Amino acid sequence: MTGNDTSEFDRAERGDRPVEPAERPTERGDGTNRDDAPAVRAMSDGGSSADDEADEEGVDEKTQLAFSASASGETVDPGADVPESVDLSDPNYYLNRERSELAFQRRVLREALDEKNPLLERVKFLAIFTTNVDEFIRKRVGGLKQQIAAGIIEETPDGLTPREQWRAVLEEARSLLERQSRCYREQIRPALDEAGIHIVDYDELSATERREVRDYFENSVLPTLTPLTFDPAHPFPFISNQSLSLAVLTREHPGDDLTFSRVKIPRNQVRFVRIGEDDRYVLLEDVVRANLDLLFPDVEVVETTLFRVTRNAEVGRDEEVAEDLIEMIEEVIEERRFATVVRLEIEPDAPDGILEILTRELELDEREVFRLDGPLDYRDFFELADLDREALRLPGWTPQPHPRLGTREDGRPIFDVIRDRDVLVHHPYHSFEDTVQRFLEEAAADPDVLAIKAAIYRTASDSKVIETLIDAARNGKQVAVMVELKARFDEKNNLEWAKKLEEEGIHVAYGTIGYKTHTKTSLVVREEDDGVQLYSHVGTGNYHSETAKQYEDLGLLTADRDIGQDLVRVFNYFTGHSMYRDYRKLLVAPGNMRERFVDLVREEARRDRNGEDARIIAKMNRLEDPELVRELYRASMAGVDIDLIVRDICRLRPGLEDVSETISVHSVVGRFLEHSRIFYFRAGGEERYYIGSADWMTRNLDNRVEAIAPIEDPRLRSRLDEILETLLADTRNRWVMRPDGSYEPCRERVDEATTDVHATFTAAAREHTTRR
Repeated sequence: MTGNDTSEFDRAERGDRPVEPAERPTERGDGTNRDDAPAVRAMSDGGSSADDEADEEGVDEKTQLAFSASASGETVDPGADVPESVDLSDPNYYLNRERSELAFQRRVLREALDEKNPLLERVKFLAIFTTNVDEFIRKRVGGLKQQIAAGIIEETPDGLTPREQWRAVLEEARSLLERQSRCYREQIRPALDEAGIHIVDYDELSATERREVRDYFENSVLPTLTPLTFDPAHPFPFISNQSLSLAVLTREHPGDDLTFSRVKIPRNQVRFVRIGEDDRYVLLEDVVRANLDLLFPDVEVVETTLFRVTRNAEVGRDEEVAEDLIEMIEEVIEERRFATVVRLEIEPDAPDGILEILTRELELDEREVFRLDGPLDYRDFFELADLDREALRLPGWTPQPHPRLGTREDGRPIFDVIRDRDVLVHHPYHSFEDTVQRFLEEAAADPDVLAIKAAIYRTASDSKVIETLIDAARNGKQVAVMVELKARFDEKNNLEWAKKLEEEGIHVAYGTIGYKTHTKTSLVVREEDDGVQLYSHVGTGNYHSETAKQYEDLGLLTADRDIGQDLVRVFNYFTGHSMYRDYRKLLVAPGNMRERFVDLVREEARRDRNGEDARIIAKMNRLEDPELVRELYRASMAGVDIDLIVRDICRLRPGLEDVSETISVHSVVGRFLEHSRIFYFRAGGEERYYIGSADWMTRNLDNRVEAIAPIEDPRLRSRLDEILETLLADTRNRWVMRPDGSYEPCRERVDEATTDVHATFTAAAREHTTRR
C-alpha cells in the first residue's frame, strides 16, 4: 500500500470508496460465480482482487441445498412473516465458513500494509498473518482434505461440497500469501532499510563479514544440523510440520546421478544473524545455504531450494471407545507429527527435479504447491518487531489496576469489594494479575475459603493460575480443576499441568465425553459470618496471563448467589456425569443456551412487529450457526435494527433486500485481538446484557460446555454500552461487510477526528489510574 486510497489492496477490499461511519450498505449482491471447480460463489470470498479474477470467470447454476427448517429440527416462530419470495434455505443467503475466515486474514494482512501503522507494528502483523494462515491450513484445509478422502460430498449451508471448498480456499490462500510476499519485498523491507534496519543478502556481505559469519556458522550452527539423504540406502526423510528446510542436490563426480538431501533450518537458533554492531542482519537460511560445503565436503552442491511443509492437524480418536483419555490425547499429539502434508511452500525458482521429488514423496496435488518469492516463514519476524526502536513502535502499554480493586498492596480485600457490588474487568486495559489472578490468590491464602473450582481451557506455560491452585490445595482448600485436554495445540501443555495438579492431590477432570469444555469460569466457596458465600468469575477469555495482555476480554466477578449456584451445577457435571438443563441465571451450553438465544432474538422480532422498542447488538468472534443466522434474518424482516460486531467468520449477509436490510456487520482488527462476547437485547426497554465464552457457532452451542452470564448492575451495563458504542464509532480499526461478503474499511470524514477503540480505552484506563 502506498498510503493513498487507490492501492490495489484497498480497491480489492472496499471497492471505490470507504464506508462512512454511519453508512449502511443496502445493495444486493447475489452473484454465483465459480472457479474451475464445479461451484464456488464469488459472494463468499470476502473480497476479490485482480489476483483472484481467474477464479471468478465461470457462472453456473446449482441445485439448491436441501437445508430446510424441518430437516434441521428447527421450530419456526409462527409470528415471523417471511415473504413467500424468500426461501431461507437458499444457499445464496449464506457465506462460506472457510472463505469468510480467509476474508478475516485479508483484514489482518491489511495491518501489515497500512502505512499509518508504525513500521515494527507492520512487521509484527506479517508474523501474525503467517501464524493465522498456518493454523487455517492445518485445521480447515486439512479437514477438507480428510473429507474428500472419505468420499464426503455433503454440502454446507452455502451449497458447496468439501472438494469445491478445498479448491477455492487453496487459491484464495495462495493469493493472500503472494500478497504478503509482495508486501515484504516492495514495502516492508525497503521501509526497514530507510529506518536503518537492514536485512541483507549474503552476497552483499564484505569478505571480512563473510569470514565472521562463516566462523559463527561453523562454531554455532553446523553442530546442530543433520543432513538427511534420500537414496537407495536411505528412505525419504521425515519432514516435520512447519519446519523451514533446505533441499540440496549433490553429486560426487561430474556425470553422476544427483542425490537429494534435506537440511532442517534449526528453530532454536536466531533467525536474524546480526552483522557487526549495527542493525544489519542476514537470514539464517542464507547463512546455511552459503556454507553448505562445510556440511557436504568433497561433493558438488548442484542445486538448492528452500521449502516448508504444513501437515494436517485434524487427527483424532473416538472418545466413546477410548479406554483412557490421557492415552488418547498423547496418541493425537504423536499422530500430528506424521499427519498428511496439506501444503508445500517453496521458492519460485525451485529446480524441477527437487519439486518432482517433494510432490511425489509427499503425495501432493499441484494445487497444494505454493511458489512464494520471499521468506517462506515470517513467524520469526517477531524478533524484528521486538527491536528496541521506540520511534518505530506503538507506545508501550501496561495493563492498569481496576479502579475499584486497586492493587494487592493498596486495595481492600477482594471479596469485600465483590460483595459490595459486582465488578467488571476489561483486559488488557485492566491488569489480569491485579484482578483475576488476585481473585484466585486471595482465595488460596484466605483461611475462610473452603473450596476453589476452576475450568482451564488454555493457560500459560508457566501458569501462575495453576501454581495458585496448587498453593490452595497445600493450604487445605478443597480444589477441583477441569483441564480441557482437547484444547487444540495446547493438549501437551494442559496434559502436563493436569498431571502436576493430580500429583498435589487435586481433583482433576480431564474433559467430558462428546464435548469440549470451553467455559472460562471459577468459583470460590467462602465461610462468612452469615453463612457460606459463593464468589464467581465468568470470563470471555482464558486464564492466561500473557494473552490477557494482547487479547481484549471481559470478566464478571460477582457474589450473586444464583450465578454461584449455577456454577456449582456446572462444576458438578465436570466431576460427575449428569448435565443440568435448567439454570437460574446462566446460559449454559449444551443446556439452555441455544434455546434462550433463539427466544431472545424472536422476542425482539415480536416486539418490533407489535410496534414496541426492539434492538439487538451482538459482539462475538464468529457467527456460523445457520439456525441463528435464519433467526436474525427473520428479526430483520420484522424490522429489528441489528448491529453485529463479528471479528472474523460470519455466514450472514447483511443489507439484502427483503431479508437483512436492517442488519449491519462490523469487524474490528487492530492493536489488540477483539475476543470478548457481548450480547444486548433491548427487550422493550427492560434491556438484557450478557457476556461469556460462547460464539454463535454450532460447535459452541451444541458441542461445547459454555457459560454466558447476565450483567444486571446498571453501572456495569453502562460500561458495556460504552464499549459497544465506541466499537461502532471506530474509524481506525473497523470494517463493514457488504452484501456480497466483502469488507470496506471505515474512515472518518474530512472534518472528523479519528476514533480508535483501543487508543480510547488505553487512555481511559491510564486516566483512571492517575485519579486514584
